[in-house]
Amino acid sequence: MTRVETTWATLDWDALERLRDGFLSGTGGTRAYWQSHSDLASYDLTFAQRIAWKWDAVLEELRLRGWSPPPGEVLDWGCGSGVASRCVLRAFGTKKFSTLRLFDRSSLAMEFATARATAVFPQLTVNSGAPAGQRIGLLVLSHVLNELPEAERSALLQLARQADAVLWVEPGAHADSRALITIREQLREEFEVIAPCTHRETCGLLAAGNERHWCHSFAAPPPGVLTDSDWVRFGQHLGIDLRRAPYSFLALERKGLRPTEEKFSGWSRLVGAPRVYKGFARLFACRAEGVRDVTLQKRDAAAVFKRLKDEEPVLLVKGELAKEKLATVAATLP
Repeated sequence: MTRVETTWATLDWDALERLRDGFLSGTGGTRAYWQSHSDLASYDLTFAQRIAWKWDAVLEELRLRGWSPPPGEVLDWGCGSGVASRCVLRAFGTKKFSTLRLFDRSSLAMEFATARATAVFPQLTVNSGAPAGQRIGLLVLSHVLNELPEAERSALLQLARQADAVLWVEPGAHADSRALITIREQLREEFEVIAPCTHRETCGLLAAGNERHWCHSFAAPPPGVLTDSDWVRFGQHLGIDLRRAPYSFLALERKGLRPTEEKFSGWSRLVGAPRVYKGFARLFACRAEGVRDVTLQKRDAAAVFKRLKDEEPVLLVKGELAKEKLATVAATLP
């Protein structure tokens, strides 16, 4: 039976409300979110696109860092509607990868994600179902932690150890970010930390006194979203702030797989939102030596200060730190 494509005019708003309540309650690990193809189609047009904004921000940062994943099979584990792997395939191209494998505890989700991926990438071999223990080229994980009890998280770590590279994106909430930091530490001996960090040392947020902090950034919506009547209705109806989407992420590559270089050694990662005041900004900066609040004076880096004031992304900064002050800025990313 041919299914009619879901549009804004045919969205199932009751389903979106039910899905939102399930996401917020974290009950996805105990029961299936998806009750029908219509659920997935409505989700893919709305919630999944907001997740895509986060993935696009992560993938753009990786592009600016000059990194791309090794070849092989892509496994989208906990795929949902498959939006994460579609973002990855669009960013890096399908020729790099031998196959796409989609896995979800919901057979309905795997069916939907397979159909969408096949439609978007007709030349790509798309399989579904649990991996059979073979080597994974790239493991894609998206918004899965809040659905997994501790025992299943351990099993997922074992799966990650079968991959040549891991791209993992989670909501930019405190609990999810701190959980991802713990996973970084558990995998750091076997994997190079490609991003978000500028170093490969123990995460400075694990130091005593930093418990209230977490590693997160913000993805902006595509141009036109905030003035689009459909998106405005979606945000108002479901109580979702569309102005920016917080996210946390990890990009890892197996040690010894390829020659690597620490291109951003000595740079600082800016964590969270800058606090911009008249003439200066306060930034939470992370580098190999640890994390700390630093001040950037407008007179020392007027162009960077303006970007921060205008809420343009500044993720990495290369500059001289003098006590609690970012005294000079030699370069930024982007």
